[in-house]
Amino acid sequence: MDALLDATGENTKSKAIDRAADFYIEMAGDTTAVPKGAFVELMATAEQQRSVTSQEIAEILDTEELPVEAEMAWSIGGD
Repeated sequence: MDALLDATGENTKSKAIDRAADFYIEMAGDTTAVPKGAFVELMATAEQQRSVTSQEIAEILDTEELPVEAEMAWSIGGD
């Protein structure tokens, strides 16, 4: 339970469980509130486009419960 409290940033067990459950529902979908989850959307996007960028993945998986951002950096020959 401590790991869930740390991961969610919540101070109470009930809030941490609620936040984790909300995230699960948004990812998995297949419910009345969220018929198509983010994992399904990600897989469908990858199948349609044959390639998905880290930015596109971040946009699909980003939620209020667990914000996701993508950053890219390139370097050739040094710092």
